[in-house]
Amino acid sequence: MPSSEKDSRNRSPMLVKVYAAALQGIDAIGVTVEVMASNGFQTIIVGLPDATVKESNERIHSAMASIGYSYPRRKLVVNMAPADVRKEGSAFDLPIALGIMGAGGDIPGERLGEFLIMGELSLDGTLLPVKGVLPMAIMARQRGLRGMIVPVANATEAAVVNNLEVYGCRSLREIVEFLRGKAVLEPTVVDTRGEFAAASQHFDCDFADVKGQESVKRAVEVACAGGHNILMVGPPGAGKSMMAKRIPSILPPLTLAEALETTKIHSVAGKLKGGSKLMTVRPFRSPHHTISPVALVGGGSNPVPGEISLAHNGVLYLDEFPEFSRTVLEVMRQPLEDRHINISRAKYSIDYPAGFMLVASMNPCPCGYYNHPTKECTCSQTQVQRYLSKISGPLLDRIDLQVEILPVPFRDLQDMRPGESSADIRRRVVAARAIQARRFESLPGIYCNAQMTPRMMAEFVCPEDAAMAILERVMVKYDMSARAYDRILKVARTIADLEASPTVTASHISEAVSYRSLDRPTWGLGY
Repeated sequence: MPSSEKDSRNRSPMLVKVYAAALQGIDAIGVTVEVMASNGFQTIIVGLPDATVKESNERIHSAMASIGYSYPRRKLVVNMAPADVRKEGSAFDLPIALGIMGAGGDIPGERLGEFLIMGELSLDGTLLPVKGVLPMAIMARQRGLRGMIVPVANATEAAVVNNLEVYGCRSLREIVEFLRGKAVLEPTVVDTRGEFAAASQHFDCDFADVKGQESVKRAVEVACAGGHNILMVGPPGAGKSMMAKRIPSILPPLTLAEALETTKIHSVAGKLKGGSKLMTVRPFRSPHHTISPVALVGGGSNPVPGEISLAHNGVLYLDEFPEFSRTVLEVMRQPLEDRHINISRAKYSIDYPAGFMLVASMNPCPCGYYNHPTKECTCSQTQVQRYLSKISGPLLDRIDLQVEILPVPFRDLQDMRPGESSADIRRRVVAARAIQARRFESLPGIYCNAQMTPRMMAEFVCPEDAAMAILERVMVKYDMSARAYDRILKVARTIADLEASPTVTASHISEAVSYRSLDRPTWGLGY
């Protein structure tokens, strides 16, 4: 209440509790902001606050003054429980401010316990958006709270969670008037299922724009149908990046569960734009080759998801693959296999999801024209081998399809007829994924052939004798690893699914083997 109304304020100790949340990985944990007011003139914030939380006191002072309220002239102890969890970021400004105002008698403390409250305060009392609101809203519903009070820019993001009243507010004054019963706020409502079902799947890029390259487009279709990683090797201008950017247009649409999980990751990373709701299109992340290992896998002093987690349920595209540092490439080996990344540091241990489809492209040599049909390569065989060796064998083993791409002939470039559209390719991909969904319906967490374990492969791949004979000859001739053997069988199973074949035949194995270009020891030797 304004200073003129405070003459009769009760000077006895008063405890007020406000519910907030802290982020751990892509989930939120509850934080109770306890404010005890007693005789004295000091404000103490305890409970492992970082520097940003400690600085909130100055922002709160100014915000309260700007809306006509004075800071309580009492000793205030602000405890953020649980005290052994580090509290980071400016999102605690609003719950601390309301707790202080409740302890000072400006607002009824009992109403504060009905909501989970998060937001950053500017000096004039305006609320600024914060990150990670979606997982916080999910946690609030699980704890049985009535609703959530957040900045208006975060309201639609939080309202994605059903059965939770979400109030988007523009200023501290608006919230104070609401809690004192002097103003009425309408909760933000989002029909999550309805809007997700009606969401547009429009893509600016379409495979109809790609001239020629039928064999490479077939390899991309196989990769998308089974969720396989793919590497395209070819000279500059052959169309590697063009095809990579069109891959999201042929991937199956996100399910509601995938959309929710993907949105949570982008919310925690602060990548959602103001007013965003659920993400309805699979993410496509394309970091530059100068990226650091921390930026790729996540972490840092204030841990955030990296590019491999932002690509979860979507595509991670690495152009100029050998130009990435060896350290950056090698840290991907474990998440490529396990589909999650565990980041352990002295102060924290966090697990981020990383179920992405890796799409990489590279030149065949430093000059880019090795094996080019018309241009002469200026690199020596040693330079070619050194360039290719920047990609380690264990990492190559984890890439299911390795495809050589050559320049498009002039007769294909001048053909004005559009190629096969993304919509047509997508129908085949979706049909193959539907077969896999039925196959793995009793196996939680398995959605596509690329995720099969050796035990699942023994049950579901089942190649014919002629197919195994071909695979045996190839394995012996090229001295392939056991991991490459598994990759070939998984890709062959996907090719069979595209044909709705219950059995993996010799033709399926032969096509799968043809997608292991870099496994041939003679590939970089000119014969």
